[in-house]
Amino acid sequence: MSRGPRSARVKSPRERRCVVTGTVKPEGELLRVALSPEGEVVPDLAAKLPGRGGWVSADRASVETAVRKGLFARAFECKVNAPDDLADRFEALLEARALSLLGLARRAGSLAVGYDAARLALKSGSRPALRIEASDASPDGRAKLDRLADAVHPGLPVLGCFCADALGAALGRERMVHGVLAQGAEARSLEAVAGKLAGFRDLDPARRAAHGEGAQNG
Repeated sequence: MSRGPRSARVKSPRERRCVVTGTVKPEGELLRVALSPEGEVVPDLAAKLPGRGGWVSADRASVETAVRKGLFARAFECKVNAPDDLADRFEALLEARALSLLGLARRAGSLAVGYDAARLALKSGSRPALRIEASDASPDGRAKLDRLADAVHPGLPVLGCFCADALGAALGRERMVHGVLAQGAEARSLEAVAGKLAGFRDLDPARRAAHGEGAQNG
Protein backbone atom coordinates (compact mmCIF):
# COMPACT_ATOMS: atom_id res chain seq x y z
CA MET A 1 0.00 0.00 0.00
CA SER A 2 1.28 3.44 -0.89
CA ARG A 3 2.11 5.66 2.07
CA GLY A 4 1.45 8.80 0.04
CA PRO A 5 3.83 11.60 -0.86
CA ARG A 6 6.50 12.50 1.67
CA SER A 7 5.10 16.05 1.96
CA ALA A 8 1.73 14.65 3.07
CA ARG A 9 3.21 12.79 6.05
CA VAL A 10 3.41 14.96 9.14
CA LYS A 11 5.90 13.87 11.77
CA SER A 12 4.37 13.91 15.22
CA PRO A 13 6.42 15.71 17.88
CA ARG A 14 8.19 13.48 20.37
CA GLU A 15 6.60 13.38 23.79
CA ARG A 16 8.27 13.31 27.20
CA ARG A 17 7.13 12.91 30.77
CA CYS A 18 7.56 15.63 33.40
CA VAL A 19 9.54 14.30 36.37
CA VAL A 20 7.28 16.22 38.77
CA THR A 21 3.72 15.81 37.53
CA GLY A 22 4.10 12.70 35.39
CA THR A 23 2.24 14.53 32.62
CA VAL A 24 3.22 13.55 29.08
CA LYS A 25 3.64 16.50 26.72
CA PRO A 26 5.42 17.32 23.44
CA GLU A 27 9.09 18.11 23.97
CA GLY A 28 8.54 21.70 22.87
CA GLU A 29 6.30 22.35 25.86
CA LEU A 30 8.79 21.09 28.45
CA LEU A 31 12.26 22.05 29.64
CA ARG A 32 15.18 19.64 29.34
CA VAL A 33 18.04 19.20 31.77
CA ALA A 34 21.29 17.38 31.08
CA LEU A 35 24.04 16.04 33.30
CA SER A 36 27.51 17.56 33.31
CA PRO A 37 30.63 15.36 33.59
CA GLU A 38 30.78 16.42 37.25
CA GLY A 39 27.28 15.11 37.88
CA GLU A 40 25.57 18.51 38.04
CA VAL A 41 22.14 19.03 36.55
CA VAL A 42 22.35 21.83 33.96
CA PRO A 43 19.63 23.52 31.90
CA ASP A 44 19.51 22.48 28.24
CA LEU A 45 17.21 25.05 26.68
CA ALA A 46 17.92 23.93 23.11
CA ALA A 47 17.58 20.24 24.09
CA LYS A 48 20.79 19.42 22.24
CA LEU A 49 23.32 18.51 24.93
CA PRO A 50 24.57 14.92 24.68
CA GLY A 51 23.61 12.10 26.97
CA ARG A 52 20.47 11.15 28.77
CA GLY A 53 18.16 14.02 29.70
CA GLY A 54 15.40 14.78 32.13
CA TRP A 55 12.24 16.75 31.41
CA VAL A 56 10.24 19.10 33.59
CA SER A 57 7.24 21.36 33.09
CA ALA A 58 8.12 24.90 32.03
CA ASP A 59 7.33 26.74 35.25
CA ARG A 60 9.23 27.81 38.34
CA ALA A 61 7.20 25.72 40.78
CA SER A 62 7.89 22.48 38.90
CA VAL A 63 11.62 23.12 38.55
CA GLU A 64 11.96 24.05 42.22
CA THR A 65 9.96 21.00 43.28
CA ALA A 66 12.18 18.72 41.19
CA VAL A 67 15.27 20.20 42.83
CA ARG A 68 13.88 20.12 46.36
CA LYS A 69 12.65 16.53 46.15
CA GLY A 70 15.62 15.17 44.22
CA LEU A 71 13.45 14.04 41.32
CA PHE A 72 16.12 14.46 38.65
CA ALA A 73 18.03 11.52 40.15
CA ARG A 74 15.16 9.32 39.01
CA ALA A 75 15.46 10.59 35.45
CA PHE A 76 19.20 9.96 35.29
CA GLU A 77 19.08 6.80 37.42
CA CYS A 78 22.04 7.97 39.47
CA LYS A 79 22.98 10.42 42.19
CA VAL A 80 23.04 13.98 40.85
CA ASN A 81 23.62 17.49 42.13
CA ALA A 82 20.73 19.78 41.20
CA PRO A 83 21.64 23.41 42.03
CA ASP A 84 19.20 25.41 44.13
CA ASP A 85 19.17 28.20 41.53
CA LEU A 86 18.22 25.95 38.60
CA ALA A 87 14.92 27.78 38.10
CA ASP A 88 16.75 31.12 38.04
CA ARG A 89 19.15 29.75 35.43
CA PHE A 90 16.28 28.65 33.23
CA GLU A 91 14.61 32.05 33.56
CA ALA A 92 17.82 33.85 32.61
CA LEU A 93 18.31 31.63 29.57
CA LEU A 94 14.72 32.12 28.43
CA GLU A 95 15.10 35.89 28.80
CA ALA A 96 18.32 35.88 26.78
CA ARG A 97 16.73 33.74 24.08
CA ALA A 98 13.66 35.97 23.83
CA LEU A 99 15.80 39.10 23.49
CA SER A 100 17.98 37.39 20.89
CA LEU A 101 14.90 36.51 18.85
CA LEU A 102 13.76 40.13 18.97
CA GLY A 103 17.12 41.13 17.53
CA LEU A 104 16.71 38.59 14.75
CA ALA A 105 13.20 39.87 14.04
CA ARG A 106 14.48 43.42 13.77
CA ARG A 107 17.17 42.40 11.30
CA ALA A 108 14.59 40.43 9.32
CA GLY A 109 12.40 43.52 9.06
CA SER A 110 9.45 42.02 10.92
CA LEU A 111 9.68 44.22 14.04
CA ALA A 112 8.39 47.80 13.93
CA VAL A 113 10.26 49.86 16.53
CA GLY A 114 9.26 53.15 18.13
CA TYR A 115 5.94 54.78 18.98
CA ASP A 116 5.14 56.06 15.49
CA ALA A 117 6.18 52.83 13.76
CA ALA A 118 4.23 50.74 16.26
CA ARG A 119 1.15 52.90 15.75
CA LEU A 120 1.37 52.53 11.97
CA ALA A 121 1.85 48.77 12.26
CA LEU A 122 -1.25 48.47 14.42
CA LYS A 123 -3.29 50.49 11.92
CA SER A 124 -1.99 48.65 8.83
CA GLY A 125 -4.90 46.22 8.72
CA SER A 126 -2.97 42.96 9.10
CA ARG A 127 -3.14 41.51 12.59
CA PRO A 128 0.35 41.41 14.13
CA ALA A 129 1.62 38.55 16.27
CA LEU A 130 2.20 40.63 19.39
CA ARG A 131 3.25 43.98 20.82
CA ILE A 132 6.47 44.69 22.67
CA GLU A 133 6.31 47.24 25.49
CA ALA A 134 9.17 48.16 27.81
CA SER A 135 8.37 47.48 31.45
CA ASP A 136 9.48 51.04 32.24
CA ALA A 137 7.56 52.71 29.40
CA SER A 138 5.77 55.95 30.22
CA PRO A 139 2.15 55.25 31.23
CA ASP A 140 0.84 57.83 28.76
CA GLY A 141 2.47 56.41 25.63
CA ARG A 142 1.67 52.87 26.66
CA ALA A 143 -1.98 53.74 27.36
CA LYS A 144 -2.43 55.30 23.91
CA LEU A 145 -1.13 52.18 22.18
CA ASP A 146 -3.20 49.99 24.50
CA ARG A 147 -6.36 51.79 23.43
CA LEU A 148 -5.48 51.59 19.74
CA ALA A 149 -4.58 47.89 19.91
CA ASP A 150 -7.72 47.05 21.88
CA ALA A 151 -9.81 48.81 19.24
CA VAL A 152 -8.28 47.32 16.09
CA HIS A 153 -6.82 44.02 17.32
CA PRO A 154 -8.67 42.91 20.47
CA GLY A 155 -6.75 40.42 22.56
CA LEU A 156 -3.39 41.11 20.93
CA PRO A 157 -0.71 39.70 23.28
CA VAL A 158 1.83 42.03 24.87
CA LEU A 159 5.36 41.11 25.88
CA GLY A 160 6.16 43.72 28.50
CA CYS A 161 8.60 42.17 30.96
CA PHE A 162 11.88 43.64 29.66
CA CYS A 163 13.16 47.14 30.40
CA ALA A 164 13.89 49.63 27.63
CA ASP A 165 17.66 49.30 28.05
CA ALA A 166 17.57 45.50 27.70
CA LEU A 167 15.34 45.73 24.63
CA GLY A 168 17.59 48.37 23.11
CA ALA A 169 20.71 46.30 23.71
CA ALA A 170 19.10 43.35 21.92
CA LEU A 171 18.44 45.58 18.91
CA GLY A 172 21.82 47.31 18.90
CA ARG A 173 20.43 50.66 19.99
CA GLU A 174 20.30 52.67 23.19
CA ARG A 175 16.69 51.95 24.16
CA MET A 176 13.49 50.47 22.82
CA VAL A 177 10.13 51.29 24.37
CA HIS A 178 7.41 50.31 21.89
CA GLY A 179 7.37 47.65 19.17
CA VAL A 180 5.02 45.54 17.07
CA LEU A 181 6.03 42.12 15.74
CA ALA A 182 4.51 40.87 12.49
CA GLN A 183 3.30 37.33 11.95
CA GLY A 184 5.96 34.91 10.70
CA ALA A 185 8.71 32.52 11.69
CA GLU A 186 10.34 34.97 14.11
CA ALA A 187 7.03 35.52 15.88
CA ARG A 188 6.36 31.79 16.20
CA SER A 189 9.78 31.21 17.73
CA LEU A 190 9.34 34.09 20.16
CA GLU A 191 5.86 32.96 21.15
CA ALA A 192 7.21 29.51 22.02
CA VAL A 193 9.94 30.96 24.23
CA ALA A 194 7.59 33.51 25.81
CA GLY A 195 5.14 30.74 26.60
CA LYS A 196 7.81 29.07 28.72
CA LEU A 197 9.03 32.33 30.22
CA ALA A 198 5.47 32.95 31.42
CA GLY A 199 5.99 30.08 33.84
CA PHE A 200 8.70 32.10 35.56
CA ARG A 201 7.52 35.71 35.42
CA ASP A 202 4.57 37.92 34.53
CA LEU A 203 4.95 38.79 30.85
CA ASP A 204 3.13 42.12 31.19
CA PRO A 205 3.38 43.42 34.77
CA ALA A 206 2.40 46.99 33.82
CA ARG A 207 -1.01 45.97 32.50
CA ARG A 208 -1.60 43.68 35.47
CA ALA A 209 -0.75 46.51 37.85
CA ALA A 210 -3.01 48.92 35.95
CA HIS A 211 -5.90 46.49 36.34
CA GLY A 212 -5.17 45.91 40.01
CA GLU A 213 -4.39 42.21 39.61
CA GLY A 214 -1.97 40.29 41.77
CA ALA A 215 1.45 39.22 40.59
CA GLN A 216 2.23 35.74 39.28
CA ASN A 217 5.15 33.38 39.75
CA GLY A 218 6.42 34.96 42.93
